[in-house]
Amino acid sequence: MLREESVKAKWHLMLLSRARDYNQLLKPNLSGMVVFSSVIGYLMAPGISFHWLDMHMWQQTITLFIGGMLVTGGANTINQILERDSDKLMKRTRLRPMPDGRMEQTEAWIFAAVTGIAGAALLAYCFNIQAGLLSFFSLLLYAFVYTPMKKIHPVAVLIGAIPGALPPLIGWVAATGSLGLGGWVLFLLQFFWQFPHFWAIAYVAFDDYNNAGIRMLPTKEKETKFTGLQCMFYSLVLIPMAIIPRMIQLTGNIGMWLCLLAGIMYFVASVMFYINNDHKSARRVMFASFIYLPVILLALICDKI
Repeated sequence: MLREESVKAKWHLMLLSRARDYNQLLKPNLSGMVVFSSVIGYLMAPGISFHWLDMHMWQQTITLFIGGMLVTGGANTINQILERDSDKLMKRTRLRPMPDGRMEQTEAWIFAAVTGIAGAALLAYCFNIQAGLLSFFSLLLYAFVYTPMKKIHPVAVLIGAIPGALPPLIGWVAATGSLGLGGWVLFLLQFFWQFPHFWAIAYVAFDDYNNAGIRMLPTKEKETKFTGLQCMFYSLVLIPMAIIPRMIQLTGNIGMWLCLLAGIMYFVASVMFYINNDHKSARRVMFASFIYLPVILLALICDKI
């Protein structure tokens, strides 16, 4: 009897450990916010009415979120497969399933294929083929172009910003079946947001990235102020862009002003980074980026709900 209980406990621990490994492959904390932007894009699209008691709307929203998480999880898994050797050299990634030797490549590839294809198929079946294809294109671009380019040239940030900005456009396409102006505006807001975000993280984790041969900063040297200058430029663009959703009647005055304030906050953090050019100011830009995206997403839709 004790032996049976011991075997059950052992299997329970093994399953729990494997579930944690799959969770690390999916990176739900990072993916959740990006996929949330897809939901916002869907809800903001013409023809979609937001009602708290509309069960069909909630069903579609949850389906879109699940499909997006699966596609993003597949892309994240392929990213970790291709970077398994680099991950061994970085403190923050060396305990991931593959660098730590807890998972074989074959299992990870199967997981990536199942999640990625299932997510794209779910979006195509429940919404439209365009949404499914666009999500799968995003996976391919992120996994097979952005990921290897990170070791070749800093242009990887530009490439990575494209699949990173596609979720709200995918949500828009899921609702309308077409690439509308509103969807492209949401795409551009999320596209420009990513540059200071990526560069601040790359500055803070410069030593780890450098050890792994990953080039993310717009310059080879960490000490130069050029990175801060670039953060200023891209965050500055977001301030006038905050007016565009109001101009095309995508949001109301409240949404516009909240987006403007968030953009100014992001820009001020970038200015301080340029002036101080240190770890502390880079972290401020990073945290400002974490605040900016959810604030503008909620601000844009606040007039609709």
